[in-house]
Amino acid sequence: MADRPLENRVIVIIGGTTGLGLSAARACLAAGGKVVTVGRDPNSARAAADVFGSEGRALAGDARRPETAPLAIEEAVRAFGGFHALYHVAGGSGRSLGDGPLHTLTEEGWEATIDMNLTSLFYSSRAAARRFVEKKTGGSVLHMGSVLGAWPSARHFATHAYAAAKSAVIGFTKSLAAYYAPKGIRFNAIAPALVDTSMARRAAADPEILEYIAGKQPLDGGRIGRPEDLDAAVVFFLSDQSKYVTGQVLAVDGGWSVSEGRTAGEA
Repeated sequence: MADRPLENRVIVIIGGTTGLGLSAARACLAAGGKVVTVGRDPNSARAAADVFGSEGRALAGDARRPETAPLAIEEAVRAFGGFHALYHVAGGSGRSLGDGPLHTLTEEGWEATIDMNLTSLFYSSRAAARRFVEKKTGGSVLHMGSVLGAWPSARHFATHAYAAAKSAVIGFTKSLAAYYAPKGIRFNAIAPALVDTSMARRAAADPEILEYIAGKQPLDGGRIGRPEDLDAAVVFFLSDQSKYVTGQVLAVDGGWSVSEGRTAGEA
């Protein structure tokens, strides 16, 4: 069990067919779990299903719809006989829709960003809590936060709706953890910094931002994070390894939250 902490566990990952979620799904399978993932793109869902084989399922669905997470949980129960934990990864940048500094932030950018990153997480968390309460079982829910929810970066990452949504994730997580702890239902969050996903393409292609990251995320040579950098933390929070942990936000950030963000050439 030490090397398979998710043995006999069934995990639902909302936003689990690409990027961070897909990497987490693979880690959960390697840790002995069974997974049901959901992603918006049907092609990505089919590709993920091929990767998972008989130990996983991948569904196409929009996390911004209230029925998506309940359907995924029902599929977990139908396919694998149970449901023990949920990881909500789904979200994204609203920059192209109008997110940005407050004086330029559009109504469309605000609403789209909040829907992607907070409303969708509310739907997933509510579905999990309802199931755990109904069945009178404990369970674990893990939220995707961001360092921008608590440690902003005005120079290169001034998307204020996104920061508001991720800050709300922190408060939401802690409030849920406090209320549901007596029922054995745990809520935690992880807060990554810049990670190499499709959402990071703008930043990863900008030499000035990469120089900034070299000082802001100084661990391991000052690089952008990789999806697999989060996997061990995900397995920890979804398994009984963290059975005495709730209401916590773990920054998996290469040092972002404790650095000043000086460029590599500065003293």
